[in-house]
Amino acid sequence: MNINADFSKRAVVHADRLNWVPSPMAGVERRMLDRIGDEVARATSIVRYAPGSAFSAHVHTGGEEYLVLEGVFQDEHGDFPAGSYVRNPPQSSHTPRSDEGATILVKLWQFDMDDRTQIHVDTNVQTPVADPARPGVSVIPLFQDTLEEVLIEIWSPGAAIGIPDHRGLEIFVLNGGFSEAGEDFAKNSWLRLPAGYEFSAIAARDGARIWLKRDHLATTPAAPAQ
Repeated sequence: MNINADFSKRAVVHADRLNWVPSPMAGVERRMLDRIGDEVARATSIVRYAPGSAFSAHVHTGGEEYLVLEGVFQDEHGDFPAGSYVRNPPQSSHTPRSDEGATILVKLWQFDMDDRTQIHVDTNVQTPVADPARPGVSVIPLFQDTLEEVLIEIWSPGAAIGIPDHRGLEIFVLNGGFSEAGEDFAKNSWLRLPAGYEFSAIAARDGARIWLKRDHLATTPAAPAQ
């Protein structure tokens, strides 16, 4: 299955316009943003767990990264409320569930295969720090290595936003919105740009809170090796 699989092109999904697609597990549904592969795939998705639903125990051979958007997501390692950012590195395992229901933004098979760093950041208790190089922007760092950087960014109302010199860029709107290339982005909209593609946006009248990943598309992604 290929969805937005040409990484040389700008890709946009306004996720609230998509239908929910059932996963192999009862009560767990998905909205697919990009995907290369079938059930084992390099994938970016929004996943919704109905109250009381669960996924079977599994190993994340290629790693899993997620941000909890709504509700409380759980596994044997803890309870992760909305605003939790988690990285489960390659070869980690868990049995995910949600007693009250949850929605997450999740990325699979997008790690350095030698990465073994487990990360949990509660963004609700982090204080955004002003970016001195970009007026109107405050940031909450989530993760950075030589291959990528992951952030929460808060954009002031009406701010002109640029992100120069990136090697690939993904943005997911958590609240508020922005306009870019003549298109309006609202909550749950997703944008992916190839390396070197100029990003220039204007934050909405109520500003924006966005999840951002950059510099991770320096090489062309491929489907997981089976």
